[in-house]
Amino acid sequence: MFFHELGHFLAAKSVGVRVEKFYLGFNLFGLGWKKIYKGTEYGIGLFPLGGYVKVAGIIDESMDTEFTGAPDEFRSKNTLQKIWIMSAGVIMNLLLAIFIFAHLTYYNGIDEPDPQTIVGKVMPGYPAENLGLKEGDQILSINGVHVANWEEMTQEIQSKPDTIINLSWKRSEEILIGSVKTVIAEQFPWNKQIIKGMIGIASTYNHRDATIIESFSNGSLMTYHWLEITCRSLISLVTGNVSMKDMGGPLMIAKIAGETASSGGIFALLGLMSIISVNLALINILPIPGLDGGHVLIALIEGIIRRDLPLKVKMGFQQAGLLILLMLFITIMVNDIQRLIQ
Repeated sequence: MFFHELGHFLAAKSVGVRVEKFYLGFNLFGLGWKKIYKGTEYGIGLFPLGGYVKVAGIIDESMDTEFTGAPDEFRSKNTLQKIWIMSAGVIMNLLLAIFIFAHLTYYNGIDEPDPQTIVGKVMPGYPAENLGLKEGDQILSINGVHVANWEEMTQEIQSKPDTIINLSWKRSEEILIGSVKTVIAEQFPWNKQIIKGMIGIASTYNHRDATIIESFSNGSLMTYHWLEITCRSLISLVTGNVSMKDMGGPLMIAKIAGETASSGGIFALLGLMSIISVNLALINILPIPGLDGGHVLIALIEGIIRRDLPLKVKMGFQQAGLLILLMLFITIMVNDIQRLIQ
């Protein structure tokens, strides 16, 4: 959350808006550390969840309605400047994810799938294992059709779900043949069901170093990949394909982070941080009252109608948002506690 709030802070400063508060965590009951420096109150809240930046002249979760019309206040700025301030946190989250993914790619290198039809891994319990395929085997044909590369072989298998197929493969200098029934693999891109066949094999990979350009390119692709997954998850949640009970909060994140760090080390933990950062970006930009997207929506409406919305409308919008967020927070915390108990 630090980078998210830093984005708002820097964006506000860049267009001359006064930042009144910059907090990490919630400063409940005035407990925690705080210090005023150059007109901004910096602090660390006792409750370590989220963060908060308060800019002058904005109606946010603080419900502060004070507005003097000074040039350094949020409501004195034009529509683009307002949108820039409220979306900067999301932009910072995405940039952070790209940077971390790029760093991991540069440090760990790139594993490229070998185009040859050589089996790199056989999944336990899948048809390939029952057939007797082993690592290092080279698949030659499927149903009598010669397969020149891994992509062709994959297309042949995936096009025949729940179907008996005939394979021939090479092991050392020996040619082997056999038949096996594919299993069904279901995919749901954007909630559209796609049924494919699979036998449970993976290709071999060739490892090489990554250039800086490749690293940032891969970082951008990985960020987009997780952004798409998060978007699909939210759509599934709204449509009812995913239960609210599956949602997790800070306790679940802490648990996963601990397990990730212990099993995969610092690099796995950095990867998890990137995924969380992408999640925060998408959730915060949703046009929901109380979130950054809600403020962007108000700024757009006011820009279109060329006047400020009535104060009562803005207050009602924020109050509705706080109620929604509070109910969501309680639901998530209940889910987390139930998981811990179980």
